[in-house]
Amino acid sequence: MTLEELKIEFEKQFGGFYPSKEIKNFFNYILSDLLEVPKLTILSQPNKQIGENILKQIPEIVRKLKNNEPLQYILGKTDFYGLTLKVNPSVLIPRPETEELVDWIIKDNKGRKLNVADVCTGSGCIALALKQNMPQCTVTAIDDSEDALEVAKENAHSLKLDVKFIKADALKLSDAMPQPVFDIIVSNPPYIPESEKHFVQKNVLQYEPHMALFVPDNAPLMFYNAIADFAKQSDKTVQLYFEINEGKALEISKLFKDKGLRDIVVMQDINGKERMLKCTYIC
Repeated sequence: MTLEELKIEFEKQFGGFYPSKEIKNFFNYILSDLLEVPKLTILSQPNKQIGENILKQIPEIVRKLKNNEPLQYILGKTDFYGLTLKVNPSVLIPRPETEELVDWIIKDNKGRKLNVADVCTGSGCIALALKQNMPQCTVTAIDDSEDALEVAKENAHSLKLDVKFIKADALKLSDAMPQPVFDIIVSNPPYIPESEKHFVQKNVLQYEPHMALFVPDNAPLMFYNAIADFAKQSDKTVQLYFEINEGKALEISKLFKDKGLRDIVVMQDINGKERMLKCTYIC
């Protein structure tokens, strides 16, 4: 069977399940991964013959996709800011807006030798991308989930990036680190109120870790509050960068202002949504 024939058959399997463009993206990504070739090869060589060993893997992938399982979990990996990372249901699948947050930090601080903490690290995507692009920095990745830390450590090992890992509750960081030593604290914490679950895509709700997504309705800013309080225990200036709920920018800004944090800046993502914030604690 050729690539083109397989593509036609693949698209038939998904009638009504996904938009046509998404199905094509699935196919290109899957075949690029299985054949270990660039996506350009999939697009430019429609007559390329596909071996039986590859064809045998397609039905199970199709079955999982039809059950809403994210493709990244099916293949066990994803791309993030030029890195290939292992992912599984113990960690969130990194989003494009998180890449924008990383890009903001790098542009602000490229060339500086800093001590950086990534709180709620998950797969380690933020910590590892920062270490890759700011190798002179000391980077610490923090998470309360042993399973998530295991994934992050595997990613650090496979990428040969020297990142320190600490198991700690983001709401009680002082228990693990009584005296903050960081110049930058970055976090993509849980920030979706429980009452907004019905807005979340089915594949996310069914497969991604809820502890990394949702917060109680009566305390939607609890992670921002706790991390800001931790930063304020420092005896030096600390820059804080956060990914935020697009509907909470004003509330988070007020929270930080009331805590005495300065230079609060809210950044829109590529879709014009207020998804990132930075501020500064000045000792």
